[in-house]
Amino acid sequence: MFWFFRKKRKVTLILGGGSARGIAHIGVLKVLERERIPIDCIIGTSMGALVGAAYSVGIPISRLEEKAYNFTLNKLLDPTIPRMGLLAGEKLESVIKELLEGRNFGDCQIPLIIVTTDIEKNEEIVYKSGNLVEVIRASCSWPGMFNPVTVDSRLLVDGGIKNSVPVKIAKAHGADYMIAVDVGFCVTKGKIENIFQMLLQSFQIMGHELNMYQANEADAVISVDLGDIDQAAFHRAKEAVRKGSLAAEAKIGQIKKALNIK
Repeated sequence: MFWFFRKKRKVTLILGGGSARGIAHIGVLKVLERERIPIDCIIGTSMGALVGAAYSVGIPISRLEEKAYNFTLNKLLDPTIPRMGLLAGEKLESVIKELLEGRNFGDCQIPLIIVTTDIEKNEEIVYKSGNLVEVIRASCSWPGMFNPVTVDSRLLVDGGIKNSVPVKIAKAHGADYMIAVDVGFCVTKGKIENIFQMLLQSFQIMGHELNMYQANEADAVISVDLGDIDQAAFHRAKEAVRKGSLAAEAKIGQIKKALNIK
């Protein structure tokens, strides 16, 4: 009798990893916000965790853009005596604190889930509460590049090594319409001359393979064509944001139709 009343679908936005390429998430968010796409939950891994968290706690997109355009790779570099990572990760933590402006899980205006990996137990660990800065730092910590982070007696690293685009996490948390943003990986061919290049290329190859099947399980996939923008190209932030917006524009009609939004 009441078949014509359509139940509101729970929309989950899934933001994948990609380091500097993940700045494109800002461009995607600009379009989704402008088109008034309702977001009931954000799930992020690695750079997607950082951008998603900042948006969830209410940092305006304009401020995210400004900070992205003024960011440099040097702000992450704090070399340490290698034991578990080449970089201490303290500068990474400072960047996260600055972006979140002192806010935590309790300040989230949109429910937020951060994906990490327990490197010792080969388990995906998700957080919906706790120390937000600490959890994001863990989710962004590439093994071997950054020191891992100990949270709740677990040794945590980048969520992207198991879930580069965490669609299955969204399914497990009741999403019935999933928008996944895949910024891809810049796998290059050329001579490897140092450990930084070795680690970067390893993550790009691994991430590319994961993305090929993980992202496609979402209802709508916003695939951002970032060309030769690699994971360390923070100086190309404006280009990444612009391409993120273009990719979202290409999918917005499909998303609005599925959600019955005029």
